[in-house]
Amino acid sequence: MIIIEPYRGKSVAEERVEIVERKGTGHPDFICDSIMEAVSVALCGEYLKECGTILHHNIDKGLLVAGKVAKRYGGGKVLQPMELIIGDRATFDGPGKTLPVREIAIDAARLWIRRHLRFVDPENDILYRLVLAPGSEELTDIFSRPGEVRCANDTSAAVGYYPLSPTETAVLQLERHLNSPQFKKDFPQAGEDIKVMGLRKGTSLDLTVAMPLISRFVSSEKDYFSQKEAINSAMQQFAKNLSWFKKTSLHYNTLDQRGRGLGGIYLSLTGTSAEDADSGQVGRGNRVNGLISLNRPMGTEAAAGKNPLSHVGKIYNQLSHKLARDIYQNIEGIREVYVLLLSRIGAPIDRPRMAAVRILPEKGQKVSALAGAVEEIIKRELADINNFCQALGRGEYPVC
Repeated sequence: MIIIEPYRGKSVAEERVEIVERKGTGHPDFICDSIMEAVSVALCGEYLKECGTILHHNIDKGLLVAGKVAKRYGGGKVLQPMELIIGDRATFDGPGKTLPVREIAIDAARLWIRRHLRFVDPENDILYRLVLAPGSEELTDIFSRPGEVRCANDTSAAVGYYPLSPTETAVLQLERHLNSPQFKKDFPQAGEDIKVMGLRKGTSLDLTVAMPLISRFVSSEKDYFSQKEAINSAMQQFAKNLSWFKKTSLHYNTLDQRGRGLGGIYLSLTGTSAEDADSGQVGRGNRVNGLISLNRPMGTEAAAGKNPLSHVGKIYNQLSHKLARDIYQNIEGIREVYVLLLSRIGAPIDRPRMAAVRILPEKGQKVSALAGAVEEIIKRELADINNFCQALGRGEYPVC
């Protein structure tokens, strides 16, 4: 069933207050989501290679347990490694063969760490514990049933929206800028564990940023605050280019306090607070569009690590945002669009129990005049859902 109706609220940018958060590359929750998704993508590749199809798995229960380090000016050492727990279900046997699931999972985790966390040694700074087991007969049987389209393994709902508001765009762009190769080249002492919180009041934007400095690059408390000021100046310059806002203020590492030594500054040995301060968990980080937007409707499913063929917690989360984007970009006269998808367990994933589209039109435009084109996009994307699922399996859509 497809329902297309007017959105009865304001545009997000017209609301008096807007709050948006992004957890960056080195945040423990981001690490969990990203690694579990990397494991799923690696398993999809192995299943296709060895069995000709993607087999049942859900690598969506992950925990990064904080370790312990000793930090000092100029360096430090790891006293207790972080521990990465990888769960939950996987297929271990193909036709006449046993698949190296454990090795694939750990290799995928190590590769992600090597590519994204400059100062974490994936061999020595993290312990890996796998708690993967075969799935239940009923859920694994989904992958053996006839038909081109898999049936949903759950009754689940998802919501997506487009376009991003200026506040959402600013928060997303700032974190990506701070974790970009160029910024790290300019400021190699800036760690990857970045959190950006944006508060818009009217046309004024207030940004709060947390980002550690790497201890090996800091020689003293005085040096820390000197380097912090240089980084802060670069961020302030970036904030000046956010032209939508009449006023932008930025605050960096606001827990810092001079005169308290190591207890008054944000230093990190490895670039992530998982080294000694904060554990991470799948599903507690960004939504699939990279943001935690408190003014927007949000689903509760964690998309990371779920299989891309039958788990609607991944498929519909990604598809709802893609549909919203396609509708906005291909149909004139729309200010904002929201897409809600609901599955019913056992029904083919190309036939959602409900696809509801809520449109905030431009002034003078009627939703009834847009409904035909909107419905055409929905039907086209659902008819092509197998190709979309294969793209998910290749990791073409980021989960955080």
